[in-house]
Amino acid sequence: MIAAFATALVGALLLGAPAKAPAQPTFVVVLDPGHGGEKDGALSVDGRREKDITLQIARLLKKRLEKQGARVVLTRAGDVTVDLPRRAAIANAEEADLFVSLHLNSAPGGPGSKARGIETYFLSADATDAAASAVAARENADRFRTSDPADMVEGILDDLEDQANLAESSRLAQAIHGALVRGTRAPDRGVKQAPFHVLAGARMAAVLLELGFVSHPEEGKELARPARQEAIAGAIAAGISAWRTAGGAASGGAAGGAEGSGAGSSQASPTAAAR
Repeated sequence: MIAAFATALVGALLLGAPAKAPAQPTFVVVLDPGHGGEKDGALSVDGRREKDITLQIARLLKKRLEKQGARVVLTRAGDVTVDLPRRAAIANAEEADLFVSLHLNSAPGGPGSKARGIETYFLSADATDAAASAVAARENADRFRTSDPADMVEGILDDLEDQANLAESSRLAQAIHGALVRGTRAPDRGVKQAPFHVLAGARMAAVLLELGFVSHPEEGKELARPARQEAIAGAIAAGISAWRTAGGAASGGAAGGAEGSGAGSSQASPTAAAR
């Protein structure tokens, strides 16, 4: 009798208790899978497309970052075209703490070329070297078809006036690059600067990752394998965590201190940002 009364009392108290508020995200990340839709990006020897592999990696990385407590937005959730200016605009609209654009490299000569390894970039009006200039020209090619290149350079120069974001972008690039090289054991091709239009306009720490050469006969195949994609996603997440621990995203947007458990997600229309 007493046990039944106690059970009923506990049940009533639980029913009347206010629902626990969902945990707030500690920081906001916008992930940008390169290319998409009519833009395939680079191709491997066996015809695998950059746009497909970058989206696969972005989905894996999203899950890992959500476990750190992030709210993660993808600039595209499927095989759709998103213009370069729109990608940074999404990050600004979401008040992101960081913007990470994911790409695969391709050496001159295309599929079968011998270059391999990882390069990490942040914004500059001038490229670090001729190779960095060539990478930027390839990634910016879609923009050049629709706009005056002079407008792009002017936008980059405006962005470079924001020295705080530029400094954070440099630190973020170093943190992610080091983690990628350690986590994948790929050749280290360094952290560089170049005038990438996809980074121009982003009002937060922003980097572009060239995660390997899809044009390399072996590395191109490796990049398509789930195990390698998981290693890449884990390494990028570790680099972001290291950057945050060192003070990145400590005062901007929804950033917080210690990393927590994951935040939920939902998806918008194909042409809009995907959560």
